[in-house]
Amino acid sequence: MSASAAEADYLTKLHDLWAKAWPKGLPTQPKYPHGEIALSEYLRAWAKRAPERPAVIFYGHVTTYAELDQLSDRFAALLMQKGVRKGDRVAVFLPNCPQFHIVFFGILKLGAIHVPVSPLSRAFELSYELNDTDAEVIVALDQLAPVVDQVRGETKLREVIVTSFADVIPATPSIPVPDSVRGPRVAVAGATDLLPTLAAMTAPEPLPPASLDDVAALNYTGGTTGMPKGCVHTQGDMVYTAAANHGISVVADEHSVFLSFFPEFWIAGENFGLIFPLFAGATLVLLARWDALGVLSAIDRYKVGVTAMPVDGAVELMDHPRFKEFDLSSLKQVRVVSFVKKLNPDYRKRWKDLTGTILTEASWGMTETHTSNTFTVGFQRDDFDLNSQPIFVGLPVPGAEFKITDFETGELVPLGSEGEIRVRTPSLLKSYWNKPEATAQSLVDGWLRTGDIGTIDPQGFLHFLGRRKEMLKVKGMSVFPPEIEALLGQHPAVLGSGVVGRDDAGKGQVPVAFIQLKPEAEGSITPAELQAWCAERMAVYKVPEIRIIDALPMTATGKVKKQELNADAR
Repeated sequence: MSASAAEADYLTKLHDLWAKAWPKGLPTQPKYPHGEIALSEYLRAWAKRAPERPAVIFYGHVTTYAELDQLSDRFAALLMQKGVRKGDRVAVFLPNCPQFHIVFFGILKLGAIHVPVSPLSRAFELSYELNDTDAEVIVALDQLAPVVDQVRGETKLREVIVTSFADVIPATPSIPVPDSVRGPRVAVAGATDLLPTLAAMTAPEPLPPASLDDVAALNYTGGTTGMPKGCVHTQGDMVYTAAANHGISVVADEHSVFLSFFPEFWIAGENFGLIFPLFAGATLVLLARWDALGVLSAIDRYKVGVTAMPVDGAVELMDHPRFKEFDLSSLKQVRVVSFVKKLNPDYRKRWKDLTGTILTEASWGMTETHTSNTFTVGFQRDDFDLNSQPIFVGLPVPGAEFKITDFETGELVPLGSEGEIRVRTPSLLKSYWNKPEATAQSLVDGWLRTGDIGTIDPQGFLHFLGRRKEMLKVKGMSVFPPEIEALLGQHPAVLGSGVVGRDDAGKGQVPVAFIQLKPEAEGSITPAELQAWCAERMAVYKVPEIRIIDALPMTATGKVKKQELNADAR
């Protein structure tokens, strides 16, 4: 049998398994409330249908759908005045704020390309992205202007547009505001002040809709190995991602209220803050950053029904001394992401007992795929998802497909066998920006080589085992750090962990777990006691060496920087 015929048979079998396992009542096709049109046209449709509905609420500052539509039209016109044309890259150097939404949709309406840059970036990192994209215009928070100034001479920047938290924080906020957001306005010489400039403009004629095939964004990968790569995503990628998750991972309509604090420069924050709420015509309560008291207050004040957070956040809320002061009965869906802490049955039961809702893992995705590519909804009965080891990431969302192949040959492996996860989805990156060799290595016959180790079990469920480069070989046995981290997350004294390998003459490699203890547990437990606890719960070859450290090094998106954990140091 030819390779193509074998793959066709393999996928036919998988589609049959997925159909059999599909939870009753969930849509099996992407759902488009206003049709398959650009996301900016969804904004226009909702603005026409419900102009006064709040699109974004920021500590009490309200931007309605009509205002967001009008202001983003004006921003598109402002960019045109500054010489930006379709296909030009516009850097966005902003934290979460309503202005981010205005800028994002203005860029999409113009058909320019959104280049989000982490507001935590230093000058070197900002310079890299600006030079990689040849961006000539940047929108930045006024407080970040000094970083922009540092790179002016080594980039093609010719226009700087600034904005301030001070423009959108009410005199009397509706919920607590973090101190970092209360900073005074910073004057920036030679820059265009965004909101006053838009307010002074006459209303422009709306631009014609962008094509779904137009490039919309360059979303940069994390860059934990080498410099980040820009993933080329189209207008169609954005709207498909929303449609594929609509009614499954995100059950919402125009009456729903979302809460998000995920950084909107990050692909998960782009989805959950900028795209999903607007696609549904819902209201987004936006926070500038994670703040437990702010989250509790916002859920209570605005009757939030849909939110997502790291597992760590859910645990922090449950442990908060003021937790019981707030009414969280409006919550209907809480999606969690296992970064440092991992979702486990105890956390789920405790949350359910306290709130009546079920913590559900948000599941598998990558920047390259616009993330949100699988779902675990419908598999929580008796903790089926949590007990289905190794790490269960569920079924592909409608339109996505997975296969498992041999890392070296690319040949399909039998169900239940380990190999490389390859994914094919309408939201797959079209290329890496200006990196044809990396594109050719990663995109093979329409499939993305993820570099992730996984398996598809005989029922058709996808399981994630970790990054290939993270996999350890202990006396020839495969050991996957995420599995050890998930177990350690169940220890009551452990705040978080990162597991890496150390070369060993006798064993080949040994796992080393760097552990950050909860503040109240510091000094109460020894590495030997933690190692003994692990030995009772996992195979002997998986039991890690334990190193307790003051704090885990973290990325801006909440992941452990494993490259900074030195297992060879004693």
